[in-house]
Amino acid sequence: MKLHRLAPAMAALMLAASPIGLSAQSSGDIAEIMDEGLNRSEIQQTAHELVDGIGPRLTNSTNMRKAEDWAVEKLRALGLQNVRKEGFEFGRGWEMISSDVQMLGPRPLELTAIPVAWTPSTNGPIEAEIIVAPISEEAHFDAYRGKLAGKIVLISIPGTGDEPKRAPFRRLSSSEISERDTIRLPQYDPDSLERRLKRRDYSLKLDAFLASEGAVAWAKRSYRDGKLLHGTGYTHKAGKSPTLPGIEISAEDYRRLARLAKTGPAPRLRIDTNTRFVDGDTKSYNIIGDLPGSDPKAGYVMAGAHIDSWHGADGAVDNAAGVVTILEAMRILKETGARPKRTIRVAFWGAEEQGLYGSMAYVRKHLVSREGEQNIAEEDISTHWRYLYPIKPKPGFYDMKAYFNMDNGSGKFRGIHAEGNIGAESLLRKWLSPFSDLGAGSVVSGNTGGTDHVYMQAVGLPAFQFIQDPLDYFARLHHTNADTFDHLRPDDLRQASVVMAGVLLAAANDPKTLPREPLPQQPTDTDPFGYEYPED
Repeated sequence: MKLHRLAPAMAALMLAASPIGLSAQSSGDIAEIMDEGLNRSEIQQTAHELVDGIGPRLTNSTNMRKAEDWAVEKLRALGLQNVRKEGFEFGRGWEMISSDVQMLGPRPLELTAIPVAWTPSTNGPIEAEIIVAPISEEAHFDAYRGKLAGKIVLISIPGTGDEPKRAPFRRLSSSEISERDTIRLPQYDPDSLERRLKRRDYSLKLDAFLASEGAVAWAKRSYRDGKLLHGTGYTHKAGKSPTLPGIEISAEDYRRLARLAKTGPAPRLRIDTNTRFVDGDTKSYNIIGDLPGSDPKAGYVMAGAHIDSWHGADGAVDNAAGVVTILEAMRILKETGARPKRTIRVAFWGAEEQGLYGSMAYVRKHLVSREGEQNIAEEDISTHWRYLYPIKPKPGFYDMKAYFNMDNGSGKFRGIHAEGNIGAESLLRKWLSPFSDLGAGSVVSGNTGGTDHVYMQAVGLPAFQFIQDPLDYFARLHHTNADTFDHLRPDDLRQASVVMAGVLLAAANDPKTLPREPLPQQPTDTDPFGYEYPED
């Protein structure tokens, strides 16, 4: 304990404000955590190392390998134990070195564009006319046979301008948080696996079709206006790489090209992209470390954030913010001399952006198995795994007492989603209550998706995502070329680090543990009489 660091008046105020039911010892822990995290934060320096120093961290790229090593070094420097890299099969690495896309005619114009991840280099500049050929499924191929030779094919519908209808930067109001206090009914469609399998292979089928027709490259439209780019692509499997260069063009530039093509003559582009595949090690890695608890039989609580990013910018809010918040929380706990009863485990997940590969690998390795998974090729397991039943717990299933995830930008914590686990709400509210004056006291029943707590929560484990102020995360930063250090919110991250540290320590020390939900069983079709349009 280091209460001497607090000014006496400040310490007395924090202790007096501690909620009823907390012991003097736990009140002292909270005061120390708040003092250390709010007054001596190192979160900006840590973020600078990862975001500015290493930069974009596409899975299995050179920068991602640097980030993995950096994370190992950081955890060891904090004094965590059993720091390790746990590998899982992923595929090829890829990285962008340079890109230049220009319209040559009917007038010269530099275009805002980026290579699509895991598409090959142009191997020097290529020049060709465009053709607008909207293609989104195999049924569209026949309409363009014999028309694409020597062309750069624009495959997206141009659409129209998408002016924002709400403020791009915002904080959550109390009413908006309350709206999340509801449980959505689960939906299950047994035919969705077949549709996923068809969509999974579509990109390579499109590439093969365009190449067979003699196209020289293809382009898609950015799905956000404002000259924002993403470059997301998913053809990373070893031995299954596309043959044609692919680019994403900003929405405004793409629509201009489409208008010019409509009135004629078709614009002519010059594309010069320098990309490369990174081969050798096809595994991606989770980085894991432990702050050991005093009772080795008490299990562990866990915090996680994905460390990979897309390549358009530096992956600051998505998700260096989560990584540095957890690192800072662990620094706070170590600096204040915290002695948790349960082990506090940290995980920095790999390959989240391509389908939650890292967290799923952890669940498979340590927590549960699913019937028949041994019969599915490793490259296909991410598509099939959630559909396999029954689920069988592994011994480690009962060791995990709680998991807390951060992956919604750098906005301050406003509370936590109970993910439908109603029985967990009272303990979550207790653990958060000391931080209500920091704005983080809300517990809502609703659930969230799309990030690394999903596979744990889906097998009945108490796994949660924090409520965060959205700021401009989804408006303009998520996966875009604007995701740089400048858009991190240092004060919000200081607050989040304090809350993260406090909740982890409370979860590690509370005599009570969070209830688990029932182990999921094979669900029934929630729309057994529904019809759909046939797909290819």
